[in-house]
Amino acid sequence: MAAKSDDNWKSTACVLCALNCGVKVQLSEDGSEIVRTKGDDQHPASAGYLCNKASRLNYYQNSADRLLSPMRRRADGSYEAIDWDTAISEVAAKLGAVRDTWGGDKIFYYGGGGQGNHLPGAYGRTTLATLGVRYRSNALAQEKTGEFWVAHRMFGGYNHGDFEHAQVAIFLGKNPWQSHGFHRARAEIREMAKNPDRTLIVIDPKRTETADLADIHLAVKPGRDAWLLAGIVATIVQEDLQNHAWLSEHAEGLADVIEVFKDVDIADCAAKCGIDEAVIRSTARTIAAAESVAVFEDLGVQMNRHSTLVSYLQRLTWILGGNFAHPGTHYTPNGLGNLGAGKEEGRSPVAGARIIAGLVPCNVIPDEVLSDHPDHYRAMIIESGNPVHSLPESPRWREAMRSLDVSVVIDIAMTETAREADYVLPATTQYEKAEATFFNFEFPENYFHVRPPLFTAPDGVLDEAEIHMRLASALGAVPPGIEDELNEVLRSAGREGFREAVFAKLAEHPELFAIAPGLLYRTLGKTLPDGMQNAAALWAICHQHAMGSRASIEAAGFTGEGMDLGDALFDGIINGPSAVIISKEDWADIWHRVPGGSVNLALEDMLADVRRLGEETPAETSSDFPFLLSAGERRAFTANTIMRNPEWRKKDADGALYINPEDAARLNLGEGSSARISTQVGALNVIVELSERMQAGHVSLPNGLGLDYPDADGKLAMTGAAPNELTSNALADEYVGTPWHKSVPVRIEAIEA
Repeated sequence: MAAKSDDNWKSTACVLCALNCGVKVQLSEDGSEIVRTKGDDQHPASAGYLCNKASRLNYYQNSADRLLSPMRRRADGSYEAIDWDTAISEVAAKLGAVRDTWGGDKIFYYGGGGQGNHLPGAYGRTTLATLGVRYRSNALAQEKTGEFWVAHRMFGGYNHGDFEHAQVAIFLGKNPWQSHGFHRARAEIREMAKNPDRTLIVIDPKRTETADLADIHLAVKPGRDAWLLAGIVATIVQEDLQNHAWLSEHAEGLADVIEVFKDVDIADCAAKCGIDEAVIRSTARTIAAAESVAVFEDLGVQMNRHSTLVSYLQRLTWILGGNFAHPGTHYTPNGLGNLGAGKEEGRSPVAGARIIAGLVPCNVIPDEVLSDHPDHYRAMIIESGNPVHSLPESPRWREAMRSLDVSVVIDIAMTETAREADYVLPATTQYEKAEATFFNFEFPENYFHVRPPLFTAPDGVLDEAEIHMRLASALGAVPPGIEDELNEVLRSAGREGFREAVFAKLAEHPELFAIAPGLLYRTLGKTLPDGMQNAAALWAICHQHAMGSRASIEAAGFTGEGMDLGDALFDGIINGPSAVIISKEDWADIWHRVPGGSVNLALEDMLADVRRLGEETPAETSSDFPFLLSAGERRAFTANTIMRNPEWRKKDADGALYINPEDAARLNLGEGSSARISTQVGALNVIVELSERMQAGHVSLPNGLGLDYPDADGKLAMTGAAPNELTSNALADEYVGTPWHKSVPVRIEAIEA
């Protein structure tokens, strides 16, 4: 696969944020490294766009802490390399013992796909169903579940904004200049800023790079977004600015909303959020008068106080103007899979926490382990995630993992989480196997990208699909001869005969559903183009999608009678040179996904919260902890923790603490000085950078720092601060448990030289 000329570019995708933009790369002569990167002009969504982070993907692929053998923890806490047969047999035996003694619901799973590493989520089912695992979670549960829950109750599913065509675009707790979130973000933001007929509104305590270009920057006090949004909605209601004609046709519950917001004290909201009442009212009028409005809320509010309420209030700001299901507004996408599901699915066994989209809130997971409750978790499987570093209160997580009967990590490196596990199973990287992107939220054309491997996997590692199938076999879940039987059908009767045989087997033996993804990998996968075996699980997903979305798939150019359409879709995305458009819809089609064809405006629990806002006095800080920390800010060179080598950063190598110059002077802190930052649960030393972009009393630390990585001598060294040494599980949303990472009370003190 070595690059031979300037024309020899390989198509793939970036893995550093949820957009997974299409990129093309050239490899070194020996085929071992990515040496050049450019945007993929053939990608239907990113269309050649490339941000600064994607150009340094080789730091992910070629990492000095790559794990090349299964590891087993010794009694003294050190690790020893073991062979795969030993690892699989011991892991299966210990997980099986927990299942047989305590029940499969005592085994907890964290994972199911990372940024662009999604197919393990399908293959993980092979192990989880075999063991009877019931409870699971992943990073979405500390970010998006509140929004998903609200959107599900209002619209029947997650909604996204058409920012490219919106007359008014609002970014709430989001800085797309750094965190993107929609395709070609920087180019689109520039276009918005230059167009006099469009209005760009940013709601953020910090004057971000996006705020620099905004027509309106509402520099709300940290953690006070609920009052600002309540004031905007109240203005729309009290000045009768809502679109009554549209609402009477497309929504229900308007009277209940008006009844609550007619009594909201806008002046009180202004005083509490720090935005002048006149500005709140004028902004509300701008929103209400617009022909189209699109809003993007992100971690700045989703990891903050009143986060679920904020998700509701921001939707009222635009739905009262009818900004749904027409160009420039909001839509519910129609993609493969449903990552935006928001249905409530019971409660966690120990804490009784609300489970949304099947995900246990991240903040309660340690408590679900460290308990004498008879139903506490006793084992854990962690895949493609680093929760010890990435979730709140890292010390509590380390304690929880060491208390488990058995813990297993599946990853490519000896991460902070792996170093707490009993077994670590090394997997292939995202560029050593076929992989896919499920964050496909585009409309009216939706796309899907299956990318072939760029590299041959080194000896000692396995695809997650193979790991899970070996575990299922060791647990006795794979009937003898089943693979040979299905492979013979494929050989003799082709894909159509295979399809009939698979569905007949599943009907006759429903227990085979547990291992179906792994069976597809071991059978159908072997018939796919070279390197694409790992994509086999998509065959079933394509058939499921074809059954529910035939018209939109046919509109995208796929044809086939009956179940042949699912095969046509599967072949199309498998053989596509880049991302492939898999569905085309009209705006009217969105209403088919809204239950009853009517938006539900009145969520009683959220409206009760609005009533309480007037009585609530914000009290985020104290004399002991007078500052509010935004923990995990997105910056120019921060990403998820798969980028472990600190050399990948061209800026802000140490991940400095940003602080307002006046605050710094009062604390006797100068540029580049050292400070001690403390919370109720921990303390860290940080490097200081003065920034006039920060409000007084507001400081920030970036995400993705505080990782251990081998130095020139091979010794582990940490760069920057790990924010979750400071965060607390106790600071979380009352409804869905998302953490308040963006308003953590802290104390800051100068460290004398």
